[in-house]
Amino acid sequence: MIEVFVAGFLGGVIRGLVGISKVIRASPSKKKKIRKDYLAVTLLSSGGLGLMVGCFIADDIRFALLAGYAGTDFIENLYKIKMKKQEW
Repeated sequence: MIEVFVAGFLGGVIRGLVGISKVIRASPSKKKKIRKDYLAVTLLSSGGLGLMVGCFIADDIRFALLAGYAGTDFIENLYKIKMKKQEW
């Protein structure tokens, strides 16, 4: 079970790194400096979100990693699916 949580956290951290790299690549002519506190908060929050998503995944590490990466989109879609089922 702990592996699933770690995979979710890792997926979230990867997502955070991808987001930061997009910001850096957006304007290659300008030299960007990323503050260490911003980097830490971004990676911890995206990792925490991935960890939270990992709680919904029972036994598949690969899916937990993917869900951690998708993060917000996964939670939003899960919420929509759950709410749709309750309406019926």
